[in-house]
Amino acid sequence: MKSNNYSKGKLGEDIAVNYLKNCGFEILDRNFAIKAAEIDIIAYKNNIVNFIEVKARTTIDFGYAHEAVDARKQNKIRLAAEVYLNQTNLIYEEISFDVVEIYFDTKNINHIIGCF
Repeated sequence: MKSNNYSKGKLGEDIAVNYLKNCGFEILDRNFAIKAAEIDIIAYKNNIVNFIEVKARTTIDFGYAHEAVDARKQNKIRLAAEVYLNQTNLIYEEISFDVVEIYFDTKNINHIIGCF
């Protein structure tokens, strides 16, 4: 089961990257990790750095995928984002914490900009 979830998550991230590129985002990094957290995708567009959590689901039957990004997960992503920004020399005006939802049954992709 865990392997299946990993495969679904990896596929979801690949789909999200292609979607974001098609929307004009530059992908800066994938799976940026620190000891306490990981950011699935770091993207850049219009002087905004987007820290993106990808949630892939087979169906919407058990709720919206973005609802799985609880306060604890949000705080971990914020911490990792701070580390990332301190390690790079990016020039940016804003940052955004986003979620990309992938639903395999409907082939639906939903990019929620500024989700948290």
